[in-house]
Amino acid sequence: MSQAAVGVARFLTSLAQALSTMTLYERTHPAVSRAVELAHDHLFELLARERKAVITFLGEEVVFNNRPIPGMRTWEWGPRLAEAGIQRLEFDGPASREEFDRLLNGLFARLVDEEGTDGDISSSIRFGTVELKGQTQSVPTVTGHLDYSLKDEIEAMAWVNTETRLRGVVHMAEADTVVRSLALAMHADQEFMIPLVYLKGHDQYTTTHSMNVSVLAMSLAEAIGLSAGSVRQIGVAGLLHDIGKTRIPTEVLNKPGKLEPAEKALIDRHPVEGAKILIEREEILDLAAIVAYEHHIRYDGGGYPTLTYPRACHPASDLVHVCDVYDALRTHRPYRDAWAQERVLGYLEEGLGSEFEPGLGRAFIKMMNTWESRIIRVAKEDEALPEPSETPAGQGTLERSPVATG
Repeated sequence: MSQAAVGVARFLTSLAQALSTMTLYERTHPAVSRAVELAHDHLFELLARERKAVITFLGEEVVFNNRPIPGMRTWEWGPRLAEAGIQRLEFDGPASREEFDRLLNGLFARLVDEEGTDGDISSSIRFGTVELKGQTQSVPTVTGHLDYSLKDEIEAMAWVNTETRLRGVVHMAEADTVVRSLALAMHADQEFMIPLVYLKGHDQYTTTHSMNVSVLAMSLAEAIGLSAGSVRQIGVAGLLHDIGKTRIPTEVLNKPGKLEPAEKALIDRHPVEGAKILIEREEILDLAAIVAYEHHIRYDGGGYPTLTYPRACHPASDLVHVCDVYDALRTHRPYRDAWAQERVLGYLEEGLGSEFEPGLGRAFIKMMNTWESRIIRVAKEDEALPEPSETPAGQGTLERSPVATG
């Protein structure tokens, strides 16, 4: 793509991130402030080069100054904006932060079906249908408060899973927002913590488990010294590692008894299905697709899916695998009780070199022992919760292989 096209793509991606964040949080939330600031910075950079920018959403095409942008074809937010009556964005000269905030509020009002018209935000910013009418648009004022209950994140991830199940579409702007917000909660008040979501009902398992694996994976990635960008990529991969389960009937996923062979085969297909969903989505999800495919493959080559030619898994897959098994065993399931922390860490240690990559497994065990006091359980409400009741070490059995519990 040309430099101009790259600038437009960068701005639109950050604009979608800002709008998505606004749907999850009150306007005063720091995640909103950061997302809006980034989008405004990208717009400033674009207009510094182009001065005038007209961006049109026509079907699956994103058109910039009358030229389609190949890299933005089938961008999911284009049709969403157009359907909300936002077919064109026009910028003529630099846009102040105040003007940009007014634009975001106007776009947000349209997306949530609040009453609004095509509008002149200022002399330099307009939005609306292709036949812009130049009418002034009233916009809502958004106020609120800050907390780390993770209520919004739980609901957002549940929506992402539902959309994937019903429409086969992974809404990456919302998924990425959840990851960024989890990372923000991990570093609340400048003190690192591991916020894990408490399972309140078996029907929440896919959502809460994915969020916990994302948090644990980002924690481990930080603990072993990976870069901030790599930490976020691994967080996204952890969040989406079980996305293939959206293609499995819920009655099979939540079955309290032993699975029939056909049901077990269906469950075992979810890594392949997850990889397919992510590969079809967009190229930037390559790592997430790999992790979705490999996260149930053991270090010794066992597990599933069976590899035609034995090979080592991607390090990110090995990292997510240990986090996946830990959270699965620490969670109550219809077919068994949760295991105690000590018992789970003992299980991981016994599996070093066979089920788990030794270096990552040891790093995870050390992290959980070192940061045990920083593990908190949160729920839909605003309070942190105590650890769930646990099966004492040596009691209880698994109905299925632990590698299949994630």
